[in-house]
Amino acid sequence: MKDLGVTFDNRLKFDKHINNKINTAYQMLGIVKRNFIYLTPDSFVVLYKAMIRSHLEYAVGLSVLNPHHQSLIEKLEKVQKRATKLVINVKKFHYEERLRRLKIPTLKYRRIRGDMIELYKIFARKYENNTTE
Repeated sequence: MKDLGVTFDNRLKFDKHINNKINTAYQMLGIVKRNFIYLTPDSFVVLYKAMIRSHLEYAVGLSVLNPHHQSLIEKLEKVQKRATKLVINVKKFHYEERLRRLKIPTLKYRRIRGDMIELYKIFARKYENNTTE
């Protein structure tokens, strides 16, 4: 079943949705790779955030869809790993060093950070209706 662009099955598993988003991100990565021969770190970051990471994070950041299986987490991170190799200046470095030089966090870190922000909002009662009747 598909609702608001999120695919899930009758057991509320979102593996198919995550795999679809990974495939779409790889397609976008291919478009970037074909159309941009030399990417500076700054231009890569703009293209990556707009065209690739947005697909990897669509509805995956939701607590319900947050991947808990290590294989799905690794598949998501693998897209970012491959994308960072497009920047010639940082291609020779290990993944962590490429991220540091490009000033991009891991996808896992972004999901955890998003969870912490939501937790803060809940405890700070940001979602409660403050209007008086």
